Amino acid sequence: MNGLSAMLCENPVIVAIKDEEYLRAAIASPCRILFLLTGNICSVESTVKQVRDAGKGIYIHMDLIEGFGKDKYALRYIKERVSPDGVITTRAPLVKIAKDLAITAIQRVFLIDNLSFTTGIQSIRQVKPDAVEILPGIMPAVTEKMCRAIPIPVIAGGLVNDVKDIKNALKAGAVGVSTSTPAMWDWRSAAK
Repeated sequence: MNGLSAMLCENPVIVAIKDEEYLRAAIASPCRILFLLTGNICSVESTVKQVRDAGKGIYIHMDLIEGFGKDKYALRYIKERVSPDGVITTRAPLVKIAKDLAITAIQRVFLIDNLSFTTGIQSIRQVKPDAVEILPGIMPAVTEKMCRAIPIPVIAGGLVNDVKDIKNALKAGAVGVSTSTPAMWDWRSAAK
């Protein structure tokens, strides 16, 4: 988690890449970390290499990359052949497997009501991911509540389209904010 934390201290905004056409812009952005939310088993290795060659960190979303099984063999392959900085998943069993394989794991949790908040907390406490990404990230009161409930770094993501969304999430205690909105990748300039 140290690499993620250090990079977020330099710039708390994380590029969420939903479309590979934005890869060059993402690499050129001042953001130090990219979340890869698109691609497939054939393209992911070269994408990770491009990002790593640019000196940036990359975490791949296991649930969204096509062609990988959702099991320990896929995670072993990713660790040994693709070599990202870590993985993202909504699946608690995958977080546990990733942790067993010494892969940095970010657990993504969708918070749509009180029940999802409570079950999310239970899952996080059981599998102990390295970080948690909560969605949507535009609810500072919920972000603050999550930050108080768990001793794990929280990243806010989803629907972050404005500088005030970023500032509110950080003020609420998030260590980082992920966004697929290119105008927010250089959020400090956009705030001026």
